[in-house]
Parts: sequence; structure tokens; C-alpha cells
Amino acid sequence: MIKASYKIEPIGIVRSELVNCEAAPHQGNEGAPDAWLEVNTTVAEALEGIKPGDEIIVITWFHKAHRNTLKLHPRGDKSMPLKGSFATRSPDRPNPIGLHRVTVLEITGNRLKVGPIEAVDGTPVIDIKPALPRTEDS
Repeated sequence: MIKASYKIEPIGIVRSELVNCEAAPHQGNEGAPDAWLEVNTTVAEALEGIKPGDEIIVITWFHKAHRNTLKLHPRGDKSMPLKGSFATRSPDRPNPIGLHRVTVLEITGNRLKVGPIEAVDGTPVIDIKPALPRTEDS
């Protein structure tokens, strides 16, 4: 395997009432609060075209995750058999990237209020993409 190094620069940060991983639900639809995304002013013009009511995918870097986790019990439930981290939604994985489908609730300058989102306060945002329309299978 070819070893390569890549650099990802955060484009913003999550500002949430969730202050630690233990308080965060496993998924956004499991009681996660709304939060603000503070987008760096250097890339704020890339928000043009996003409006309240839009569904977007927020891509985050789970900076508090364990990167050496290759197997785990899904949802931390020891009664469930071990699975490889790639077969789970756990933040603990070699590259701890989070995907969050959220609704834009409000836009104020370079800040987007979105929700629900299970990312803790201070989580780096590495990209934002429009969500594709849902299908009956999704």
C-alpha cells in the first residue's frame, strides 16, 4: 500500500450545548440539539446559495475520537458481537470523519444554525455539501 499524507483544513467549528462525548446521542435523530456552525470568514462566500430549510451534509472531524479502534461493540453494547469499525457508525475509527444530515434553520453572516446534530462543542467542520433528495429506500 502506498503511504501518503493529506492535509485537511477545518472550514469552521461546531458551537453546541453538548460539551462532552458522553452527553452526545449516537445519532442526530436520537435527541441531539440544534447547534451553530461558525464558518471561517476566509471561506464564508462558499455559503452562497444555502438557505433556511435546506438539508445539508456537514462533514466533521471527530477530534476526540480514538483513531486506533479497529473493532468494537456497536453502540458500546457488550452483549453485541464485535464488529469492525468500518461496519459501524462509531466515531472511533482510523479516520474519524463524521457525516451529519441536518436542516439549516437560520443563517446569520458566516454562522448557520442547523439541527439536529450530535457533534460536541468545538468539533471541527471540514466540509458542507447539499444533501441529495431522500428516496423511498433511504
